Amino acid sequence: MRHGKKINHLGRKKAHRMSMLANMACSLIEHKRINTTVAKAKALKQFVEPLVTKSKEDTTHHRRLVFAKLRSKDSVTELFRDVAVKVGDRPGGYTRIIKLGNRLGDNADMAMIELVDYNEIYNLTKPEKKKSTRRAGKKKAEETAPKAEETAPKAETKPSESKGDKKDDTKEA
Repeated sequence: MRHGKKINHLGRKKAHRMSMLANMACSLIEHKRINTTVAKAKALKQFVEPLVTKSKEDTTHHRRLVFAKLRSKDSVTELFRDVAVKVGDRPGGYTRIIKLGNRLGDNADMAMIELVDYNEIYNLTKPEKKKSTRRAGKKKAEETAPKAEETAPKAETKPSESKGDKKDDTKEA
C-alpha cells in the first residue's frame, strides 16, 4: 500500500533529488521556461510554487528561506526583484506544464514548464466573458447575445446618382 507516499523520488537519493530540483528551479527562474521530463516537471512545480509565494513578500526572513532551497544568490535576487513583481496579484498557479511528446532516445514523456506570466502567446489581452448564472440559463444568454443583424457589417452605399439621372445625362450630351 502507498498510504501517505506523496513524493516522487525520481530514482534518486534525497540529497541528489534536492540538488537537481534546486538547479532546475534556478534555470526556470533565469530562463522563464525549461524542457524536461513530465515527472521532473511535476516535481519541480511542487518545489518552485512555494518559493514564488514567499517571494511576494520581500523580507529578510523570506529571502533566507528561499536561499536555503535555491542556493544561488542571482536566482534569489531575480525571483524577488522581477518575478515577484509580475505575479504579485496572482493567488497561485505560477507555473504551467505543457506536454511536448516523447524523447527520441529513450521515448520518455517530455514537457515544457514555464512561468505563466512570462508567456506572451497565452497572455494576449482577452475580452472579459459575460457571466451568466445557472438559473438564468438560455433566456439571459439569448438576450445578451447580439443578433445576426447587429453583428453583420452593413454594406456601404455611395451617394451616387440614380439610374434615371444617368439616362438623363446621356440625353443631354
